[in-house]
Amino acid sequence: MESGGRPSLGQFILLGTSSVVTAVLYSVYRQKAQVAQQLKGAKKIHLGEDLKSILSEAPGKCVPYAVIEGAVRSVKETLNSQFVENCKGVIQRLTLQEHKMVWNRTTHLWNDYSKIIHQRTNTVPFDLVPHEDGVDVAVRVLKPLDSVDLGLETVYEKFHPSVQSFTDVIGHYISGERPKGIQETEEMLKVGATLTGVGELVLDNNSVRLQPPKQGMQYYLSNQDFDTLRQRQESSVRLWKVLALVFGFATCATLFFILRRQYLQRQERLRLQQMQEEFQEHEAQLLRHATPEDRESLKSACVVCLSSFKSCVFLECGHVCSCRECYRALPEPKRCPICRREITRMVPLYNS
Repeated sequence: MESGGRPSLGQFILLGTSSVVTAVLYSVYRQKAQVAQQLKGAKKIHLGEDLKSILSEAPGKCVPYAVIEGAVRSVKETLNSQFVENCKGVIQRLTLQEHKMVWNRTTHLWNDYSKIIHQRTNTVPFDLVPHEDGVDVAVRVLKPLDSVDLGLETVYEKFHPSVQSFTDVIGHYISGERPKGIQETEEMLKVGATLTGVGELVLDNNSVRLQPPKQGMQYYLSNQDFDTLRQRQESSVRLWKVLALVFGFATCATLFFILRRQYLQRQERLRLQQMQEEFQEHEAQLLRHATPEDRESLKSACVVCLSSFKSCVFLECGHVCSCRECYRALPEPKRCPICRREITRMVPLYNS
């Protein structure tokens, strides 16, 4: 705390940072809570013969946010895995990821670093169909790559370590980067896999479509069942809520600490002001009853002990109010008895 009672720059930075972090965490928590609430309110519809009749009775032949579960079936052709035989799917994602060690000049440690250097996603049209045989109904899935939770299964994964010569090793140590290798991954949404779709369900020209919902709601195509998906979202909400509460409490504690310090500083200033007024009143009484010789002595007396003469100057305030013995007796950090500014230097006075 500064002598004027104002919070220090560090306290301002601490309070501002904790406030910003709390606001960000609370914003994320509100978004997660809204998503969880939307999932909780989604209408679960069975993929069966009565699906079209349910949609035809709905306003606009549409359910704005519906949950439907079914098996994946390709409409025409399928995608074949490049590495696994007899593995067919409707979505294929090929990824090349570079792994290396990077020297951190701050911590003086080697840290793992990875970067996707190439990724390609292939899709073909597909439907969701019932697991039961003999049920002639299908839901066409539109824009699957817009889903926030695309349930792809890793069917192939291989790490190709980098081959380095002695010269390469020396060069990598000098540059601060040590390549480890390339990881090659293939993910697929297999034909026949169970998929949970959450989105807008529409009946159009006797065909049913599942598409991204409107009004900012999230689109899901997950390999988990709906209850697991909802529980995962609720767990995420609880986590962000706890984080927001912890940082909110830290912000309140910081604010309380600053206000308490300001209050104590103000009380100290009032106490010192009262003591100064009492001292000036007592000095005035002494001057009124003193002889002319005693008055000159009182004006030159130390304001602390009133027995020795003033013999030093306090910097940076410039007050001459104390003797050297009383200056040495001042508690650390030494402050001027008149203005309470911190004494950075004392200059002795010599009477000639």
